[in-house]
Amino acid sequence: MAKIDAQVRALPSTVHAGLSASVSLTVTQADTAVSLRSGDVPVLGTPRLVALCEEASCRALDGRLGPDHTSVASRLQFDHLMPVPVGSTVTAEATLEKVEGRRVNFTISVALDTDDRAGLVAAGRLTRVVVHRPTFLARARCREPVASPPADAAGEAES
Repeated sequence: MAKIDAQVRALPSTVHAGLSASVSLTVTQADTAVSLRSGDVPVLGTPRLVALCEEASCRALDGRLGPDHTSVASRLQFDHLMPVPVGSTVTAEATLEKVEGRRVNFTISVALDTDDRAGLVAAGRLTRVVVHRPTFLARARCREPVASPPADAAGEAES
């Protein structure tokens, strides 16, 4: 970790508390616990909820870390509070609460977006660590460079 630490001395001033982003998802069969093999019920699976929250946290940092840096999740505290059926739409929001060195700590939540049934689907905290991408990939022994996926147009970042 020392080599990675040396590459990330301080985060840019553009990374600060208050940054937030949200992403929405309309639940399909592919998003269910059955499809994700995380359970045997045809409702939105917890792994998909976690991925949606990670996506929101990444969107909040988009364009703020520099070309050779990225963030990776390192800690998750997560409560999945209610089932969500296929066809429903949920929105995940991540808000940057605190910057501690290379660590960025987010509060995360997922809400159900319907007129007839509303509520908090999930909530928690997510910590990401900013790393120097080439050093991180070398440490992971990745043989080929991994291209960054295009930003999802559905995510909206706020400052």
